[in-house]
Amino acid sequence: MTNQITSLDWEKTNGLIPVVIQDEQTLEVLMLGYMNAEALAKTQAEGKVTFFSRSKNRLWTKGEESGNFLFVKSIAADCDNDTLLIKASPVGPTCHNGTRSCFNTPYNQNFIFELENIIKDRFENPTAESYVNKLRQKGLNKIAQKVGEEGVETVIAALNETDEDFINEASDLVFHLLVLLKAKGKTLGDIALNLEKRH
Repeated sequence: MTNQITSLDWEKTNGLIPVVIQDEQTLEVLMLGYMNAEALAKTQAEGKVTFFSRSKNRLWTKGEESGNFLFVKSIAADCDNDTLLIKASPVGPTCHNGTRSCFNTPYNQNFIFELENIIKDRFENPTAESYVNKLRQKGLNKIAQKVGEEGVETVIAALNETDEDFINEASDLVFHLLVLLKAKGKTLGDIALNLEKRH
């Protein structure tokens, strides 16, 4: 936590500070809520986002009924010390309507990160019907081979086939690359850091 968190301007906001919740991996804005000092202290102590519910007039931990908790990864105050940004790892959908975000965004622009988590889950909780699990059981060589095959098919589609074919093959390539990254114990974050350093 930064020093700003201890010097918030509660008086300016009549004791309630707006809190923007952002997915720590995809950076998608998930919801907006409000905290009083007690809610912030509980959030910091327990590592789960707790708001002050204006409708219930009490502290409310997100997920206390649904189990869809927001686990805190970082908290930052804005430059005026009257708004918080919490990056969190969501469990299940954030919105009470069952959607990943309370904002009606038309599609998940960051699904690739969600897919990385799905692949991670398939590695950690394998099931017989999972394609990822079947591929994993064949070993690293087979996974790497699939990336090579999909790379060649992507090149062929780019040069000789329709845009739809190209998108399909490129999607297969990215999917299998994600599986290979997981098999090697690496993440998209590792790739992003390396690309940033090289830039």
